[in-house]
Amino acid sequence: MVKDYTPRAPVNYSTRVDRVGVRPTFRVIAVTIIAIIMLIPVIWMGMTAFKSLPDAVSVPPVVIFNPTLEGFVNLFTQRRQLSAEDWEAMKQRTDLNWAEQIVLQRQQTIIGQSQFGGQLLNSIVIAGISTVLSIVFAVLSAYAFSRFEMAGKDDLLFFILSQRMLPAVVVTVPIFVMYRQLGLYDTHIGMILLYTSFNLSFAVWLLKGFIDEIPREYEDAALVDGYTRLQAFRKIVLPQSATGIAATTVFSFIFSWNEYAFALMLTSDRARTAPPSIPLILGTGGIEWSTIAAGSMVFLIPVVIVTFALRRHLLRGVTFGAIRKG
Repeated sequence: MVKDYTPRAPVNYSTRVDRVGVRPTFRVIAVTIIAIIMLIPVIWMGMTAFKSLPDAVSVPPVVIFNPTLEGFVNLFTQRRQLSAEDWEAMKQRTDLNWAEQIVLQRQQTIIGQSQFGGQLLNSIVIAGISTVLSIVFAVLSAYAFSRFEMAGKDDLLFFILSQRMLPAVVVTVPIFVMYRQLGLYDTHIGMILLYTSFNLSFAVWLLKGFIDEIPREYEDAALVDGYTRLQAFRKIVLPQSATGIAATTVFSFIFSWNEYAFALMLTSDRARTAPPSIPLILGTGGIEWSTIAAGSMVFLIPVVIVTFALRRHLLRGVTFGAIRKG
């Protein structure tokens, strides 16, 4: 057999490397474009929050402007209109702080604090406590459903899930009547109990899926070594399910934080949260869009903080259980 010694063209490995590198580049460009498109409303909201009132309602929209904190000052203060004489007198004063100087440009003066600060605090307290309670109860319930056999187990799980099958508006009126009779209307404890019960069904189902993915052999080995069931749960199951707990915490907090219907119908003053109050922000001469944008931006900050604080566990928690053993 005669061998062919004809020289062949050298293999161009750079082309192969370029082809391999081009695909990730296109992915990065595509993800960047999609992210920018999705963030356009948030970016525009942030821009509007730092606009003056004329710039916020100008047509065509103003893109380049002088930033101001007028919207944030209006958000947290109550103001009244000044007469021409009082306005001229206020201009001569030198003891005004920066907030009073900002509102003075609109011929106004600060007469007190608005209710938004207290309503934002109500949102933090109600959403935070209800999220913690729902996660604690959900972890225990999900562990029981995952590890123990009980009569009517599937029926109980379906009953828990059925609480999320109806829109919140459908059950608002019965809950309103019940809360009025029990004295829970416009109270923090009433809203915490309500949000906890609605978050619990979602949290139980989500956490049960995470705990099902943890091999039981870990707990069996711990029990053989002398651990009690509670010790095995605390030292083995909880650390293994930390990613799932983090993901469930974020989703439960977002639901409690953004909830609108219950907060609007079941609160009026003491326990009113921020979501129903932001659309009701009105100015002296019309809707103050910069103030509404400032309120929406402030309302967004706690969710961003919670999400970033749990970001290391969140991605793993969302994809946990996607790959199963064959």
